[in-house]
Amino acid sequence: MLVIPESEIEFEFVRSSGPGGQNVNKTSTKAQLRWPMFASSVLSDADKQTLAIKLAHRLTQDGYLAIDVSEKRSQLRNKQRALELLHELVSQALEPTIPRLPTRPTKASRAKRLNNKLKRGSLKQLRKPIAED
Repeated sequence: MLVIPESEIEFEFVRSSGPGGQNVNKTSTKAQLRWPMFASSVLSDADKQTLAIKLAHRLTQDGYLAIDVSEKRSQLRNKQRALELLHELVSQALEPTIPRLPTRPTKASRAKRLNNKLKRGSLKQLRKPIAED
C-alpha cells in the first residue's frame, strides 16, 4: 500500500457553504488539500504518468492534485475525509486495469434476440391499416 507522507500534503481551510448553519459564517471548516504529485518522493515515474492520465481532471496547471471537502461541520473531520479521498483516488488509479476478453453471444441469446425482433415486427404490422381490395 502506498503511504503519502504528510509533509508533502498542503492544507488550506476556507469558509464553507456546506452544513453548519450560522456557524458557517464564522468558521473556516472547508478543507482544501493540495498534493504536488510530480514532486512526490513515493511515486515512480511510471506511477506519476499513470496518475497524470487517470486523474487529469483533478490536476491543477501546476501539477497539484486538488481535493476540496466540506461534508462535515468540523475542520478536523473534513481534513480526515480529504486524506481518505486522496488515498482512495491514488490507490484506485494505480490498480492495474484488467483487459476485457472479447466474448461471443451464445446460441440461445442470438435466438432470443431474433425471436424478440420477430415479435416486435409482427406487432408493428398489426398497427397498419387493413388494405381494401
